[in-house]
Amino acid sequence: MLFKCSVCGFIWDGDDAPDKCPKCGAPKEKFNKLDDDVAGLVLKSRETNDIHMKLAVHLEIIADLAKRGLEIKLDPGCVDVFEKAQKAAYELRQMVKAELATHMTKQKWG
Repeated sequence: MLFKCSVCGFIWDGDDAPDKCPKCGAPKEKFNKLDDDVAGLVLKSRETNDIHMKLAVHLEIIADLAKRGLEIKLDPGCVDVFEKAQKAAYELRQMVKAELATHMTKQKWG
């Protein structure tokens, strides 16, 4: 079962809510059991949320590498590749952030 703290939104997995929220310290009474539909969304989305976050980290690395390549400016072909990599990494990072925001607003986070 999943329980959500009504104060801070912390999601707890277990047979019962914790005595106090590990994040904000709210008492057990502030936890609400998530209904099966919402809990199902949270459980399904956990892996994809983790994948999105890992993608964001790797895209940041790509952006940093492309920036360094642009600083070197070896030749026009290199510059073209690095510019495209930088642009694509930025756009994909923004898409990841937007998708995670969508998951949060649809309660598919936890």
